Amino acid sequence: MSEHTHSEARHITGYKTYFIVWVLLMILTATTVYVSYLDFGTLNIVIAMVVASIKAVAVALFFMHLKFEDSITWLFALFPLVLLFLLIGMTILDTFTRFFPIAG
Repeated sequence: MSEHTHSEARHITGYKTYFIVWVLLMILTATTVYVSYLDFGTLNIVIAMVVASIKAVAVALFFMHLKFEDSITWLFALFPLVLLFLLIGMTILDTFTRFFPIAG
């Protein structure tokens, strides 16, 4: 039959932890909505992305149980993020090499 690679000792996350994380997510969602009505100029998108990143980390750590996983699972979880940052970074670097003629 199939063998499980995880240890037989299971982690138990209590309802209190889930409730605290849920409250954190609700506070961060309210923060995102509140900040969207304020004018920070170009920082609006930065603030929204930072809040969204914090929410994504909370969901991954607690609801997806990544906090309790072994190092190979962390590698598989973080590798796509490294590729995303590489893609965004290379795109930004490419925009600096573009020539935009001045019309006039």
